[in-house]
Parts: sequence; structure tokens; C-alpha cells
Amino acid sequence: MKNKIYCSIIVFLLLGLSSCQKNYLDKTPLSGPSDETYFSNQDELVLAVNGLYRYANYAPLDNMPLNLLLDNGTDIGWDRNNSPLQSLGKGNQDSNNGLAISVWTEAYKVIAKCNFILDNIDKVKDKSTVAIYNRSKAEARFIRAYTYQYLTDYFGSVPLITNVLTLETAQVAKTEKAAIVEFILKEFTEAAADLPLNYSGADAGRATRGTALAFKARTALNNARWAEAAEAAKAVMDLKIYSLHNNYGTLFSYAGQSSPEIIWAFQYLKASRTKTHSTPNALLSRNGLGFTNKVPSQSLVDVYPCTDGLNIDQSPLFDPKAPYKNRDPRLTFTIAVPGSVFYNYQFETHRDSVKCWNYNTTPATRVDNQDALNAFATFTGYCWKKYVDLDDKADRSNSEINVIQIRYAEVLLIYAEAKNELGQLDQSAYDAINLVRARPSVNMPLIPAGQSTASFRSLVRKERLYELAMEGLRLSDLRRWRIADKAMTGNFYGRVQRGLLAGPPQIDENGLASYNNVANRADMRVIETRVFDTGRDYLWPIPNIETVTNPKLIQNPKY
Repeated sequence: MKNKIYCSIIVFLLLGLSSCQKNYLDKTPLSGPSDETYFSNQDELVLAVNGLYRYANYAPLDNMPLNLLLDNGTDIGWDRNNSPLQSLGKGNQDSNNGLAISVWTEAYKVIAKCNFILDNIDKVKDKSTVAIYNRSKAEARFIRAYTYQYLTDYFGSVPLITNVLTLETAQVAKTEKAAIVEFILKEFTEAAADLPLNYSGADAGRATRGTALAFKARTALNNARWAEAAEAAKAVMDLKIYSLHNNYGTLFSYAGQSSPEIIWAFQYLKASRTKTHSTPNALLSRNGLGFTNKVPSQSLVDVYPCTDGLNIDQSPLFDPKAPYKNRDPRLTFTIAVPGSVFYNYQFETHRDSVKCWNYNTTPATRVDNQDALNAFATFTGYCWKKYVDLDDKADRSNSEINVIQIRYAEVLLIYAEAKNELGQLDQSAYDAINLVRARPSVNMPLIPAGQSTASFRSLVRKERLYELAMEGLRLSDLRRWRIADKAMTGNFYGRVQRGLLAGPPQIDENGLASYNNVANRADMRVIETRVFDTGRDYLWPIPNIETVTNPKLIQNPKY
């Protein structure tokens, strides 16, 4: 059932609880009712908290939520538009990068709104039920901590603001990242205690206890706090209310929206144009009338193993003449590959394939193949498939597929990685990763016991790539593992435009592909050549306007 939270947000907006300025850290975040009179009753509190969910879900580029953009600025994806996301991927960004500015600005708007609620919530403590008061306070603390979680992932140390700012207090220096992480983990822990296990009906889409614990696990993992990551992930597992979706291929579609695997998802509702996103329009093939401006890399395609669990440079099942056969099923669940059917068209990106089958008619008909003929067809030869659903065919710019922010498979992989890094590689860690591999629609070979710390580390890193590609986690993974300087340097490749690779690339322990050994490497399409400055690019730039207007705010290194 679609969440109806957004229906009440209209009222919330009419009350005036919206941003009125774009000044530093959103100094005056709320216009309309003054803090002397607001909140006056429980209904106003609930409406204000409802609004936080909408503001937390913003689309900084192409009307796509942030997490669905991010992988297209890493080694596994590319943005065809000459955009700030493309700049971040290529390594030519500066402190005026539009995406970094948008993420920073929108994040602090959300934080300011959370702080307003938390600063004023006690005015209605005696006018609310205990349950609503505690839940609302926990929701505001959760959303604020969630926002700081990704701010620290992308920018490192940032100003930690926990109260509404005044003109006198507006200039704030950075807080050390470690202190912010401590704050985030504490907020998630305490919020979890006051959040319900689940919701129903109109409240679907709110943060739950499992949501707070899952994000605590993610935050701890990204900051190498292995014990806390394993503990929080185990706490989610012990709730016993989440399970893996049997059909990986439908999890990211309308059919998967009620899956018990989803711990938290951004909610969308097309009615009254309340909230929609344009993801299908950006990802779809040219035959499917999409723009194909966010595309996966050749290297991602080549990293998925064969069905025997071996890399394609090791498996006897791999055939360079039929490179997409006998592969981990998540390859073709995640990526549209040549020779498949995508959006009811034969999908073929060989440049000489000028005609293709259109299966939208009965019988099928031959039509001009825009995925080979159109100048803006996928530059890599592949398309993303997650969040592309035929039900959006008539209105590709207004999808209401809920966009997953965290799911149970990630929690299991957090647990497996954290246990291994703790030196506690026991059966529970094997069980966690093998649950993900063994879901019925994937059915990859189980990881056998007896792995070394290094071999299990390699396996779990690759598993995160197979399982979580196009979900916005790759950037944090590359940074946590300190391999972004390897992954984000050199040529970003698309397919051989009139043929196939002569043989498989070499796949290293981190799941990075090298084409130095491939005889016809020169025939691959070089989409762009990337650079990565190790002393700079492990952090995004703080927006220049912020450092100009606030002398206390020190720019990140080398920007």
C-alpha cells in the first residue's frame, strides 16, 4: 500500500514550515508560526514530523533521489550529462561543484527543521499522548542522525548543529568527524528505544526500531567501528521481522514494495503530484523512450562471477563469445545486457544492429533499433534495470516506486564484514553472507568455511558489489576500504562497439577489473579518463560560499 504521509504534508506546508532562506546553515529555517506559539497541540507536532520525511528525501539532480545518483559517479557508473556528478566521478570538481553544494545545503535544511522540532517539542508534552510524543521525538532525532551520517561519509568533519541557530551563533566551526560519529551512534541507539517495530496503513514509511539500528550498523561500519557495527546488525537480525525477498529481480519494482526485506524506503505517491521521481526516464533505453544518461560500466559487468562462484578470468564456464551466460543472476537483474529483452524490446547495442524486435505488439514487429542508431544511446552499451518498471511506461518522469534506503541484505553483509574485521570469523558470519547468496532467485554457491581473514574480506567486498550495485553505497565502500584511488583512476570503459572482448579481464581481490591482458582492449569505448588525487578526493569539497561567509569553517584539503 502506498504511504499516505505526504497527504498531510500539504497541510504542513500551508502552515508555513518551509525553508525561507538559503543562507549559511539555514539560519532561519522556518517561517510562519513563531517558536513562541508553535507547537500548540499534538496534531501540529505530527504534521511537522511528517514534513521531515519529505525534506529528507530530496533530488539534487535529474529528479532522482540522492542514493540512486551516487553510484554513477564511481567506478561502476557514469552520468552522460555534463553535470556536477560527472565532475565528481572524473575528478575535476572544485568547491563550486553543484552536487556537493546541493547535498550540503539540503542536509542542513533538514537538520535545521529537526532542531526546530526538538527545541520546541516539550511545549506539547502535556498535550500529547506519551506514545506520540516519544515517537515524534525519536523520529526527529533519527532523521537528524541519518542526515549527519551521510554528511560525514561525503565531507568528513562538518559543523555539528543540535539547536536552532540565531544570527549571533550562526558561524560554527567544524566538529571532528569522530565526535560527530559518536553523536550519530548515540542518537540512533536512543531513537531506536522509542520507535515502534513496525507500522501499518497511513504510517507506513516512518522510521522504525529496525531502521535506526540498521543505520547505526551502517554508520559504525563506515567508520571502522567493527564491534558496534556487528552488534547493531545482530540487533536487527534478532528482531526477526525482516527476511530476504525471494525474487531479487522484483525487489526494486512495484511488485516488491511490501517486501519484508525493506527496512526503510522513501515513499512516493503520484496522487495530486505529491511526490514522484524520474528515475525510469534517466535509466531507460532509447527504445524504451528513456534518456539513458546514467549507465553502468563495462568493468561492473565483468566483475559478476560465473554460476560456479569463480571470477570470469578463472571459471571454465565463461565463454567470451557468450559473455553473459552462466553468470551470477544478479548481473542481469541489475543490468540490461546485449541480447536480452529490456522494456519489451530486444536490447542490442552492437552498432551494426540497426533493427530489433518490438515485443509490445502481437505478433512482435521489427523496428529501427534506437539503442544502436541514436547518438545518445547508452555510451557503455548497457543500462541499469533497478527501479525501471513497465507500469511507468506511460509516465516515465513521475514514478511512484518507493526507493529503498536500507534493506536486510545490507545488514547481513555489514555483519559479515564487521565480524571478519574483528577477527571473529565464525559460523554466524558465514551464515550471513550465505543467506544473501542463497536466496532462491540468486542461488550462488555457498562460501565454504575455512577462509582466511584476507580471503573472506575479498569475498564480502565483492558480494557487496554484486548485491548492492546502483543503490548508492559504492562511494562509501571505496572510501572505507581505501581503494578509491585505484578504482577511480584511468579509463572508464564501455563495451566494444562492434564485437566482444577477446577474453576476460583480470579481476583482483577487491573486484576491480584490469584490461591490460585483453588482446582487443583498444576496441573498447573509452567514455572518459579519470584522475584521483589521494590527498583530496577521499572527501567532497565544502561549498565555497560556506567558507567565504563563515571564516570559522575550514575547507577540506586541496580545494
